[in-house]
Order: sequence, then C-alpha cells, then structure tokens
Amino acid sequence: MSELLTRLTMVLNYIWVAFFIIAFIVGLFRLIFMGDVSIFPEMMNSTFEMAKTGFEISLGLTGVMTLWMGLMKVGESGGIVNLMSKAVGPLFSRLFPEIPKGHPASGSIMMNIAANLLGLDNAATPLGLKAMTQLQELNKDKDTASNAMIMFLVLNASGLTLIPVSIMVYRAQLGAADPSDVFIPILLATFCSTLTGIVAVSAFQKINLFNRVILAYLGGFTLLIASIIWYFSTISQEQVTVISSVAGNLILFGIIFSFITLGLVKRINVYESFIEGAKEGFSISIRIIPYLVAILVAVGVFRTCGAMDFLVQGIGSGFAALGMNTDFVDALPTAFMKPLSGSGARGMMVDTMKQYGADSFAGRLSCVFQGAADTTFYIVAVYFGSVGIKKTRYAITAGLLADLAGVIAAIFVAYLFFH
Repeated sequence: MSELLTRLTMVLNYIWVAFFIIAFIVGLFRLIFMGDVSIFPEMMNSTFEMAKTGFEISLGLTGVMTLWMGLMKVGESGGIVNLMSKAVGPLFSRLFPEIPKGHPASGSIMMNIAANLLGLDNAATPLGLKAMTQLQELNKDKDTASNAMIMFLVLNASGLTLIPVSIMVYRAQLGAADPSDVFIPILLATFCSTLTGIVAVSAFQKINLFNRVILAYLGGFTLLIASIIWYFSTISQEQVTVISSVAGNLILFGIIFSFITLGLVKRINVYESFIEGAKEGFSISIRIIPYLVAILVAVGVFRTCGAMDFLVQGIGSGFAALGMNTDFVDALPTAFMKPLSGSGARGMMVDTMKQYGADSFAGRLSCVFQGAADTTFYIVAVYFGSVGIKKTRYAITAGLLADLAGVIAAIFVAYLFFH
C-alpha cells in the first residue's frame, strides 16, 4: 500500500507546490513588466485571508456535521445498512459471478456499498478493506487485480451517494439559501457515473447486462432517472427550482424520519446512538482543518496572481470557439481535482462558492461535481495497496470513464436545474 500511496502523495505534492511556484513567477512578471506593485501584498493578504476562511469554515461545520453524523449513526444502529444490503443483494450476485454463493465477501461488499450510499465513510472504509481482503483470498494471482476486485473498486470510485451530507453542510456554512437544492442534481449525476462504471467493467469482463435481474435493477433505476430528467425539462425554471427544493427536502426529512422510526422498532436507544455519532461528527470537522487551510491558501495565491483566471479563460475560449455556453467553466477546477484528491476537490469547491457565491451557477455546479464521483486514484491506492495488488489492469481506465460520465452528467443537470 505504501508504494501506491507514496506515488499519489507525490502527485498531490507537485500540484500543491506548483500553485505557489506559478503564483510567484506570475507575480514577478506582473511586478517587473507590468509595474503592478500591489500584486505581492495582495498575494500575501490572500494567504492570511484564506487561512482564516479555511479555519472558520471548518469550525463552523461542527454544528451541522455533528447533527448529520448523529442521525446517520441512528440509521446505522437501527439496521438501515443491513436492509439496503439485502435490497441490492440479487443485483450484486450477478455483477460478481466469481464470488461463490454464501462467501463472506458478498456480505462485506453489500454492507460497504450500503454505507457509501448513506455517506457513512467511517463505516464504509473498514468494510471495504475487509471486503478487499476477502476477495484477495479468492484471487489466484495475488499481485494482479481479479475481476471481482475491479468491479468492487469501480463501484466505490463512481461515488454513488444517496445523501451528500458534507456538501450540503458546506453550502449551509457559506450562506446558501437552500443548502439541499443540489440534492437531486447530485443524485442524477452520481447515478450516471455509477452506471457508466458498471457498463465499462461489464464490457471488459463480458458480464451479460441483459440478464433479467440486472435489467430489472439497472433498467428500473435508469427509467426513473430518465423520467425525472424528462419531467424537469418540460416545466419552467422557476417550477424546477421550487419542485426540486420541496422534493429534495421532503425526501431528506423522510429519510431522517425513517431512521428514527426504524431505531424505535429495533428498540435501540435513539438518543444515545445520536450522541455517539454526533461525537464523530465533531472530530471529523476538526480533522479537516489542516487539509482545507492548505488547499485554500494554495488556490488563493494561484487565483490572486491571475493564473487561475488565465487558465479558466483559456479553457472557456476553447469551448466558446465550439459555440458552447461557457458558464460551466468556472466550476471545472473541482472536476479536475476530484479524481486525485477529496480534500483538494473540497477546497476547489469551497473556493468556487466563496468566489462566485454559494447560489451562483458555478457554485452549485462545483457542488454537483464534488458529489458526482469519488477520488479514483486514492481509492485505487488504498484498496489495492491494502492487499498488495500491483497490476491494476483496467481498473483506473474504468474508474476514469465513470468520472468523465459524472462530469458530463453534472454539467447537463446543472443547466437543467439552475441555468
């Protein structure tokens, strides 16, 4: 695991350092050749401002993060993860034909996916590592990823999440009028990412996607998503905003209600379970401070020196030359960073919302980008590295295809919902 993680860390290190080096070079150019004597004071001020912003945002997250992690713990203790794993069991047995019936890896995989759907990262990662260890026991070539390992990894990398808790929390902290208005767009985009990942891996592994059970699951979900997109495309933008907000908040509160009700049915101490999860939420908020401050300071100087605007405008000019609307370009830094680093993409998302506004088109789209997929390279490093896999085969290719589909879908649904 150390070798893969070291490579990934070095890539992130180069990106982070590059922000400062480029900012310094651009600043010198503006000072010497353009006579801009204010550029370096502005860049230094941005480091202090962004460090303060990163700390204040992280600290401000504690209340809402504590609330949501407490509610998630209630759902987990009440057995919602078990119910969800049973619900997707028939589909997963077809997607993982190499796993013998009744093997413990099947249960770990389903529990991991269910935990990921609920955004329970603390529960999902240990279950995922356990599942990967069990899959390695079935693997005949110990340094090469098996078909089941790749399917499992791509499902994780596609980032399918039912409740994007952290994104909604950041939106609330940055002053969004309705923090949950990105809930349905994220759900649509991440479904496209996951579906693309499944199709890509199935094509490599020659899995029959026309199996009746697979068709029932994937076809049913696809029909539902297509129906939602079709309905929202037939009504006005004002109606889209109202209905999306009402439906999103109704679904979210319905989930909270079901968690508490299930806890009561299971006769657990709902209050104590909430407190246990809430403590985790507080510690998570504190732990992210260094990561958020680091990336925000780097992005801050990169933006202040003018390099970020130059990069974004250059990309925008390319799309404009093709006759395309370029409003989505301002949010692209989040999409570019997401496959490499969750904390880096989070910083880009926060910077975009701070720069353009949480309720701006770019601000909302950056949130959809953040929720549309997961950190493919990091997941490959952690999951495969934990069992000594060196030959990843087509895992990264399939994962990046899923990421690309998520980005394209995110742009499409953002224009549908917010433009």
